[in-house]
Amino acid sequence: MLNLTLLAAFVPTFLFVSFTPGMCMTLAMTLGITIGVKRTLWMMLGELIGVGLIAAAAVLGVAALLLAAPWVFTTFRWLGGAYLVWLGVQMWRSKGKMAIPADVLATGPAISRRALFSQGFLTAIANPKGWAFFMVLLPPFIDPSLAMAPQLSMLIALILLIELSALLAYALGGSALNSLLQKSSNVRLLNRIAGSLMLAVGCWLALG
Repeated sequence: MLNLTLLAAFVPTFLFVSFTPGMCMTLAMTLGITIGVKRTLWMMLGELIGVGLIAAAAVLGVAALLLAAPWVFTTFRWLGGAYLVWLGVQMWRSKGKMAIPADVLATGPAISRRALFSQGFLTAIANPKGWAFFMVLLPPFIDPSLAMAPQLSMLIALILLIELSALLAYALGGSALNSLLQKSSNVRLLNRIAGSLMLAVGCWLALG
């Protein structure tokens, strides 16, 4: 059984939080600009698995243990942030050409599916603000008088559905921006917008 009153309050709360711009949403928009929505789905898959694990761990209390070891997050943040900054610099350095050429995307992607998956997973897992957020947000929506498993399963399912909707919205926005700029033949501007977003996400991840 589920507490429908708590469930009804949870949905709009997480809708607002999920669609608020953040690291994962900015990353989805950046990849939507540079590699398109279809391939960005691999990043989304990694991000959703990371979010699901964080949500479950937050409710079960594992997050408290991990937050007590800040070096774990520091390591993840610096590794992930450095990689994203490197990608952003490569985009900025592409002079008047696509940082990730269209023919490469069609035949052999410059960024593998595994790398995209890892990028999404790392961005979700390495964000201590995400852990703290779930520790604060989720427990109030758990009814202690009811069984934990069905409640947690339903909440995580809703979280992933809403998170996927937000990621798709941001990626589609990036893809639309890509099409607009390509029609204007302003590829350099496209690369610099995407590169700046990637640099911002990388710095945010490393220093946040």
